[in-house]
Amino acid sequence: MTLLITGGCGFIGSNFVRYWLEHHPEDRVVVYDKLTYAGREENLAGLWDRPTLSLVRGDIADLDAVRAACRENDVRLIVNFAAETHVDQSILGPLVFTETNVRGTHVLLEVARELGLRLHHISTDEVYGHIPDGHSSVETDPLAPRSPYAASKAAADQLVQAYHITYGLPVTITRGANNVGTYQYPEKAVPLFSTNAILGEPLPVYGDGKQMRDYAHVYDHCTGIEAVLLRGGVGEVYNVGTGREMTNLEMVDIVLRTLGKDHSLVRHVADRPGHDRRYSMNVDKLRALGWEPRYDPRQAVAEAARWYAENRAWWEPIRNGEFREYYDRQYAERLAGNAAR
Repeated sequence: MTLLITGGCGFIGSNFVRYWLEHHPEDRVVVYDKLTYAGREENLAGLWDRPTLSLVRGDIADLDAVRAACRENDVRLIVNFAAETHVDQSILGPLVFTETNVRGTHVLLEVARELGLRLHHISTDEVYGHIPDGHSSVETDPLAPRSPYAASKAAADQLVQAYHITYGLPVTITRGANNVGTYQYPEKAVPLFSTNAILGEPLPVYGDGKQMRDYAHVYDHCTGIEAVLLRGGVGEVYNVGTGREMTNLEMVDIVLRTLGKDHSLVRHVADRPGHDRRYSMNVDKLRALGWEPRYDPRQAVAEAARWYAENRAWWEPIRNGEFREYYDRQYAERLAGNAAR
């Protein structure tokens, strides 16, 4: 079978490509990626000489390009990781999130319908919005997104489900918790705090830092997707996480302890607008497929921090390049305001 992995040069996508090639060597993988700032060919370094792996550079919102990639490679399954994913970026520039996450997903669905393909869509726990204490989201809960990013992903989810209901398209959806692990672009919290700590720079913690998150290892997300692809029900949605939460301050503590850095680096800064206080998912439905996470959240965060300590050659060019403009725009004023107080 040939799989088209959209966003396969991104964080979760590249980890999934590595996992699938290792565990399903008989399959062919075509990576379809626009290669924006977070999609990087080096995330798949060491694999490009494999005859079962190839790259097509393209935009998922380009109908003709997606159709051609699927036809020319005899694709049978699309796994859609391609997305704009960072909430802060969606607040700064929301329109690109609608274009990629909504229209792009719609294009993939149209191609899948036209060519008779199966489509698996990668979503997020953020589509459920803020979750009150005492509840963990189940797959049938109403969607209540509170950021442009989350809203664009919720819209994509509903399109995927609508194509199954209306056209009978064979689809599945996984909604992942906050993933951490190898090759995660340093705009996200764990790699940002890890690389800042390594460089001796302050760690800008939003608000009081007591937001609750399920930090899941990207490996467990990959095995969860595999379980759904092999054993999941067509038309079904599955939550993927550990089912356990920690505060962002606890995450920061793990990062600092793992790297042997002092807590004096922590700076509490102005919170972002509409910051969800708590995410929590029930993962019993995925467990019923025989899946279990290998890592608990503390292990996942610690292993990710160690990876950044051991792989400076991967992230230092990013930190010294275009990332710096985004970082200054996002945090310079916040950190200055913290210093003034």
